[in-house]
Amino acid sequence: MAPPEVHPGDAVLITVRDAGDPPQGALLGRTLRFFDAGGGTWQAVAPLPTEAPAGPAALQLSVAGAALPAALEILPAAFRSTTLDIPPRFLEPPAWARKQMARDQEALGKAYAQPFGPPGFETPFALPADHERSGRFGDQRVYNGSTAGAHYGLDLAGPAGAPVAAANDGVVVLARDCYMSGQTVIVWHGAAVFTAYLHLSKMEVKAGAAVRRGQRVGRIGSTGRSTGPHLHWGAKVDGLWVDPESLTRLDVVGAR
Repeated sequence: MAPPEVHPGDAVLITVRDAGDPPQGALLGRTLRFFDAGGGTWQAVAPLPTEAPAGPAALQLSVAGAALPAALEILPAAFRSTTLDIPPRFLEPPAWARKQMARDQEALGKAYAQPFGPPGFETPFALPADHERSGRFGDQRVYNGSTAGAHYGLDLAGPAGAPVAAANDGVVVLARDCYMSGQTVIVWHGAAVFTAYLHLSKMEVKAGAAVRRGQRVGRIGSTGRSTGPHLHWGAKVDGLWVDPESLTRLDVVGAR
């Protein structure tokens, strides 16, 4: 288990070695999906929900019916509360905007509907830009005095026009100007892992393009529902948003 201690909303790497058959298992009731990392090694990248309780995680692992010992300790969450003022049109979108939002959701659904398979990367994930963290994953966002839920990403407050790089190798599955997230790029990395780059001023890749870790995918901006130039960097693992910084702490065997 890596790391052995995590917080709610983190991504976790589970590695089983010397196993001829694929492992079976579940974490907090969610089925684990393993890929063959070669040489009898199997790995799964799993998400922890933001509401996961502190303490030992409910984890089951087995190979060919034989149970494997495994332990994972979830530390208490430390989410903050942030208040933002935004234009009213983003809290009560007009009719034309709601139609665009519906089309955006359909496009996003297709982007995330990729088949499960091994990772398409060989090195750990990296930050897409090196700027001050202005908003963290899990922050409770209060818009114009009304609580609106959690912030499912990391905000990096760089200047408008600053470059944004792909966090790892992958394939662009969406490059679209969305009503809420503005100019948006989504990269599929395999192993049910996606990264998202929101509020860009410019997109410099197209859907279907293969990208390499560190390759520029766009420029920082303030498009969509945004209070100023910044990059919202998101990560989705097996259908759940996770803290994208937690991906940088995982050593996935990948395509080596």
